[in-house]
Amino acid sequence: MLLHACKPHQKQSKTITKDKKSVKTETVKKNQTAVTSGEKVMEQKLGLSTKEIHRERIYSFVNEWYGVPYKYGGCKKEGVDCSCFASILFSQVFNISLNRTAGEMFKAAEQIQANEAKQGDLFFFKINGDKITHVGVCLKNNFFVHASASKGVIINSIEEAYYKKYFFCAGRIKKT
Repeated sequence: MLLHACKPHQKQSKTITKDKKSVKTETVKKNQTAVTSGEKVMEQKLGLSTKEIHRERIYSFVNEWYGVPYKYGGCKKEGVDCSCFASILFSQVFNISLNRTAGEMFKAAEQIQANEAKQGDLFFFKINGDKITHVGVCLKNNFFVHASASKGVIINSIEEAYYKKYFFCAGRIKKT
């Protein structure tokens, strides 16, 4: 569910000598492809323009984190789990502190139906048994962003068979 990406690396430059002339070349940041992938996904799935992605805080944040690999208990761009990703998003985009686990977030949220969910609401899943074990953040048009155990930070639709199967409910955190 999460795309793998490398942590940002600083640009490296090297000098190549060719026919007694020095040519300086630069390599691009390794995570640049992940950012481009995030923009493409948001353009295709959400119908957003590049301007909208960079102008709206939530989409700019998603673009910045898109492709970060999953790491159980992780809370950094080198690796993040679903609840920490949601927590960081809420902190940086909405200036709201969330509890650390998906289950604790569920307890703090007002339960709503999926069709009532708006951008910034939470989607809760029961993947392993009868407890809330996964959380994602609603974007628009039934799409949500989350840290997937298999693909990292990624955007999926709540209508996809896998997510439909494990979806429990949506939740709203009061934004003051």
